[in-house]
Parts: sequence; C-alpha cells; structure tokens
Amino acid sequence: MLVGIRDAAKLVGIAVISCCAVLVCTMFLNFYLDVILIESKITSELSMAFYHAQVASAKVVCLVAGGCLLLTAVVMLLFYVKHYIDTHKKELGILKALGYSNLKIAENFWVFGLSAFFGTALGFGGAFLLMPKFYKLQNQEKLLPEIAMHFHPMLFLCLVLLPTLAFALLAIGYAWKKLRQPVLTLLRDTLQSREKIKRDPKSSDRERSFLEDLRGSIVRTKKALAFFILFSSFCFSSMLQMSFSMKDLASKMMGAMIFLIGLTLAFTTLLLAVTTVVKGNTKTIAMMRVFGYSQKECCGAILGGYRALSYAGFALGTVYQYGLLRLMVDLVFLEIAGVPDYAFDVPVMLVTLGVFVALYEILMYVYLEKIKRISVKEIMLE
Repeated sequence: MLVGIRDAAKLVGIAVISCCAVLVCTMFLNFYLDVILIESKITSELSMAFYHAQVASAKVVCLVAGGCLLLTAVVMLLFYVKHYIDTHKKELGILKALGYSNLKIAENFWVFGLSAFFGTALGFGGAFLLMPKFYKLQNQEKLLPEIAMHFHPMLFLCLVLLPTLAFALLAIGYAWKKLRQPVLTLLRDTLQSREKIKRDPKSSDRERSFLEDLRGSIVRTKKALAFFILFSSFCFSSMLQMSFSMKDLASKMMGAMIFLIGLTLAFTTLLLAVTTVVKGNTKTIAMMRVFGYSQKECCGAILGGYRALSYAGFALGTVYQYGLLRLMVDLVFLEIAGVPDYAFDVPVMLVTLGVFVALYEILMYVYLEKIKRISVKEIMLE
C-alpha cells in the first residue's frame, strides 16, 4: 500500500485541530442537552433568563468555534493530500503506468481519516474528564436546579464517527481529483504552477529585484500555507486576548482552556506552514547560497513574504474577539442582571502584540539557523 499508517501519523495538525474542536463542542453540546432537560423545573424569571442565556451561549460557541476549526481542519486535510501527491509523483505515475486506476490509488488515502479519528476521540474523552467541573462552574450561582451529567451516544456519533468517515471520503475524493492527470506529467515529477504572476500596474515600469520576485512567487504559489500562517496568528491574537479580556464574563477554567487551545492551534499551524515552506525550497536556498546570497537574505526571500500576513491575521483576531465578546454581552446575556459591561482592553492587546512579535521573530531566527545547516553538497547530489 503506497499510503500507509506512517503517512497518516504525520497529520498531527489535523489531529490537534480536531481535538480542540471536539473538546469545546462536546462540553457545550453535552451541557446543552442536559440543561434543556431541567427547563420544566425552572420557576423564577431570573432563572429562566439565565437558562436561555446558557442555551444561547452553548449554541454560539459551538457554531463559531466548531465551525472555524472544522474549516481549518478541512483545508489542512486537502493540503496534506495535495502535498503527498506532489512529493510522490513518480511513484504514483508508475502505478498508473502499470494499469492502476485513479480510484484504486485514491482508495489508499482513507488512512488520512485516522488523524481525524485520533483527534476527535481524544477531544471527546478529554471533554468528559473536564465536564464535572465545567457543569459546576456553569451553575456556580445556583440559579438553575441541579444539572445531572449524562452520556449522549448521538454526540459520539456526530462528533467522532461521522467526522472520521467524512474526512476519509474527502481524502479519497480529493486524491482522485488530483490524480486525474497524464501519466507522463506525473513521471516528470515537476511542480509547475499554472498561476500567472500578476504585477502591480503601478510598479510595471520598474524592474523588481530577484529577491522581491521570489518572495512574492512563494506566497502566491502556496496559498494553503499562507492561510495557515494567517490562521495561526489569528488564533494567537483572538484566543489569548479573549482569555484575559473575559475574566469578568466567564470562569477561570474557561479562560485557561481558551488560552491553551489558542497557543496549541497557533504553534501547530505555524510550525507546519514554516517547516513545509523551508523543506519545499531547499534547492532554491542551496542555489541562492551558491550564488553568494547570505543566510539572512535566503530566509527573507523564503519566509519574509509571510510576515505581512501574520500581522494581518493578528489584526483580524483582535477584531474577531472584540466582536464575539460584544455579541455575548449585548445579545446572549442581555437579560441577565449583574453582567459587567465589556470594553476593548487596549493594554491586553498591546501586551499580546508584543509577545506575538517576539515569538514570531524568535521562530524566524530559529529557521534562519536551520537554513544555515542545509548542505549545498547534499542538495546538489540528489
């Protein structure tokens, strides 16, 4: 089998994102299914208003967090399938030349769905470990009757089994689509992009340097990696700011959970993107070094184009977390007495920005050192 379990094990990013998504959704959906069972026991207007706020917040969190993470996991899966096909073109071309059909080869990609299974299963189990304390914190003011925790098999089906099946089928379908190309194209093992380079009309009269052209070309031809870098800074910005800004709106447990999930998602996606970019351009880096470019210039040309995207992601995350918290205060908890007002926390934003810039530049320095260790001789002998 060309695609094996070891290849599926490399899809750590999908497992991490799936784990985070299912962890959050399981806690809130399980709480939602249990809290609606006590609606008939609620007598006071204050308790009923609090009940509706809890139900609404569970729906909002699952839709916003779960939907965003699901989209990211799907994009990451498609990226992994395409990357695998691009890096194994010769082997796949030989199989097609021997008479294997596109569908027969694509069927092997079902193992990519295992990454979703491991992630969702871990998230589902972790949610039940945290759930007793979560239930207690959700009703710490005792405004609602006692909420008993139940196991709902439908959640296991919808959050673990169905996503695994869906991801396996998606991997097979996308692999089948990408394999629909001539055998000779696969055997040439070339990664030719059909995208035409679009120049800025204002800059058409001036000659762009080689480093500028290379920097822009790498970003344009690796759209999925650009998305991951933007998403990683988005997660870092939104979730870290949210975890500190919502200290008066939610429990410490919720803030800590959002903080850890934000860091995990940010570093997982950023490391995936940057590592893939560097590995995919080792020959380019080697040739640049042969022609006398410094390591700093190599790093700037390969990774420098993503810096603007990372800061754009930080800005989007800042706007997103503010809008989401305003939505929770102004709509979800509108009828709940004693809920403090929420205002944009400038000091938290500045501190988060400072930490983000420091960590991002440290990571760039680490990869600068990795670029220094790339052996020109080994690359040339490949």
